[in-house]
Amino acid sequence: MNLTYIIGLVVSLAVMIVGMMFGTGSDGKMTLLPPQIINFFDASSVFIVIGCTVAIIVASFPPSQLKAIPKHFKTLMNTKRYNPLSVIDELVELAQVARKSGLLALEEKGNQQSDPFFKQCIMLIVDNNEADQVREIMMNDIEQSSARHEAAAGMYDKGSSIAPAFGMVGTLVGLINMLKGMNMDSAEGAGNIGPAMGTALITTLYGCILAHMIFGPIANQLRQRDEEETLCKLIIVEGIMSIQSGANPKFLREKLMTFMSQQQRDGGDGGKKGKKGE
Repeated sequence: MNLTYIIGLVVSLAVMIVGMMFGTGSDGKMTLLPPQIINFFDASSVFIVIGCTVAIIVASFPPSQLKAIPKHFKTLMNTKRYNPLSVIDELVELAQVARKSGLLALEEKGNQQSDPFFKQCIMLIVDNNEADQVREIMMNDIEQSSARHEAAAGMYDKGSSIAPAFGMVGTLVGLINMLKGMNMDSAEGAGNIGPAMGTALITTLYGCILAHMIFGPIANQLRQRDEEETLCKLIIVEGIMSIQSGANPKFLREKLMTFMSQQQRDGGDGGKKGKKGE
């Protein structure tokens, strides 16, 4: 589970709500005034900002991409789906099998793979394809996959950019209604300016909340998952190409560990397994 996303979202909402409740008490001191939170709710503002933002997103992207939204949240919350160290261990094991029994012996291992990309890579070298062709196919797969992921993140970028715009639209609508209904000839008309202005400005608040607390973090998290997946795929590509060329398993581990940060190299289980397995 993506705890950083959940914690950040919950804390930001809590801080904002508490901040909204701060006000000046009857004694002139700053205090929490829970009833004050109702000042920040306006049904028409919610309708304009959320409704228009969602409608424009629907109008901007094809149905196939909109249907994938539930998958986006599943990907966003799963931070342990891609484990580079585990991939390295699998590749070292494949290298050991290949050195002992040849590349054809990897076919069974390939059929056991749950990852379609990993399985395809194994089968490409089992079928004795040329190294350049294998690398070209695998790198093209990575590029196209990253392009699709960027398109998914771009949908939330779109929401992040248009939500504040519709917040301003809602503010303009509120101001126009306020000015149209304002009657300066009476004290009652002048007294309505403050509440009406506050209502008009609430839509800008809603637009900022949608952009920077909802859409923005989702786009960033999806790009982070894409980087993790791309790293694992690049490790697979380099490992498979090395296996095809007959690389020593111990050397292969050291080579693939260069994709990891120094902290991961020092603390990862991969290094320990490598010493025992060679």
